[in-house]
Amino acid sequence: MHAIIITQPGGPEVLQEQERPQPQPAPPEVLIRVKAAGINRPDVLQRKGGYPAPVGAPPDIPGLEVAGIVVACGSEVKRWRPGDAVCALLGGGGYAEYAVADGRHCLPLPFNWTMEEAASLPETVFTVWHNVFQRGQLQAGESLLVHGGSSGIGITAIQLARAFGARVYATAGSPHKCGACTELGAQRCINYKTEDFAAILEEEGVDVILDMVGGHYIPRNLRILKPDGRLVFINAMQGSRGEFNALQVMQKRLTITGSTLRSRDADFKAALAADIERQVWPVLGRGAFRPMIYKNYSLEEAAEAHRLMESSQHIGKIVLSI
Repeated sequence: MHAIIITQPGGPEVLQEQERPQPQPAPPEVLIRVKAAGINRPDVLQRKGGYPAPVGAPPDIPGLEVAGIVVACGSEVKRWRPGDAVCALLGGGGYAEYAVADGRHCLPLPFNWTMEEAASLPETVFTVWHNVFQRGQLQAGESLLVHGGSSGIGITAIQLARAFGARVYATAGSPHKCGACTELGAQRCINYKTEDFAAILEEEGVDVILDMVGGHYIPRNLRILKPDGRLVFINAMQGSRGEFNALQVMQKRLTITGSTLRSRDADFKAALAADIERQVWPVLGRGAFRPMIYKNYSLEEAAEAHRLMESSQHIGKIVLSI
């Protein structure tokens, strides 16, 4: 099969197309003929040498989410059959013509969604559902602040929070990006380059914050959280260290949490997939969530896709069509 290989840690140019043996599914796995693969920031971090693949995943083929057709099933797979259209969360290996996935980490292709649209779902939906709704415990009637609102994670968080009855605020880096966030359902999007989100939101306060920025955002996040508020980290793009007032945390009974998804065990991801199918797939079915694909690239254009990802010029998801 054709696959994109990280030939060595470095810039986008280290991504090269090579021939690799087609993987074979283990007993709990399915083999998927990949039609589309989503691009995510962890892929960029892996390419740079900072996010190694977990044991069992291809160490040099990035890609955490795909959509395609099941072509073979391991002996323990009960639900899926060859010919089924699925999207799947992977530990790696998505930038290829074929990939294996735990059968429990696959979900049926949403009705009337293209392969490219479905490939934009797993990594972002799994991340948002676990962090905003399970760890952050966002409830109907509460408010959510999403930093990086125009990212793949951001557009997912905005739409799901709205679908489940929350008020949503976001931050983004341009008027165009802010407009996209409000179009998707954010009550207000704050341009962090020209406005101070903490000054704007401090009086009203928010219940939950989804933060992928870290660094100097940390004390401002804590300042605007309401009593019993929750701050959830999924990245720290501006630094993993930041000052905070422990007395403020105690007085307002704040919860500070966060997680990474890739390293979690297969049983955890299976339970998360089952919850997402019960809770989120009906939202997709009634049209309360829409995909936002910024650009499709071919497999051999993976390096260009990474350059676009690192430029942060995009709104929504970047996808490889295979």
